[in-house]
Amino acid sequence: MEPFDRADWMTVEEVANHFQVSQETVRRWIRAGDLPVLDLGGPKMGYRIRRSDLAAFSERRYGTLGKGIAA
Repeated sequence: MEPFDRADWMTVEEVANHFQVSQETVRRWIRAGDLPVLDLGGPKMGYRIRRSDLAAFSERRYGTLGKGIAA
């Protein structure tokens, strides 16, 4: 298993800010299975989204407009 590097992960809040959507929208993407997450214990404990998974999600959803997420 790879070591956990916080720089590789984003919170729901950070993802919401990046896409300029609500945190509930991000949680909807998660519940729909569109955005893979590390579940820290559900909505009350939070989720972490790997930057590489977010980049792949963005590419699928927005095409070339989604480039640059992993930076």
